[in-house]
Amino acid sequence: MAETLTLTLDTGEVTIKLRPDLAPGHVERIAELANEGFYDGVVFHRVIAGFMAQGGDPTGTGMSGSKLPDLKAEFSKEPHKRGVCSMARSSSPNSANSQFFICLDDARFLDSQYTVWGEVTFGMEAVDALPKGEPPRTPGKIVSAKAV
Repeated sequence: MAETLTLTLDTGEVTIKLRPDLAPGHVERIAELANEGFYDGVVFHRVIAGFMAQGGDPTGTGMSGSKLPDLKAEFSKEPHKRGVCSMARSSSPNSANSQFFICLDDARFLDSQYTVWGEVTFGMEAVDALPKGEPPRTPGKIVSAKAV
């Protein structure tokens, strides 16, 4: 199984340590989509200062995902703190698909309700530099994503 995810953003390089110990199914999905090129060119459609940056929707609207089936929740006690990567979902706990978010600050109120699958180990300044907005006027984007 892949150990790291490298995101090349238009704001810089980001390295994410994958956490299959917490969410093996979600890590497998993220790695599969990344290595298929699914995330290449996808924007961060929702970036809220002091909270999180969300991307992973190929339409850039926050309303879509991949053609793969939704994932069963893999909630853990891992805290949602700055740099943590977690899956976005609808109100249904088992609705995560391809969208994810990176915490820009601590968001402990999300603990045990969203699936944590990784943590930024390098390049958090590139995540911080993403344009803010819901959606941003000129959204930041993932130039390429590779899991190794």
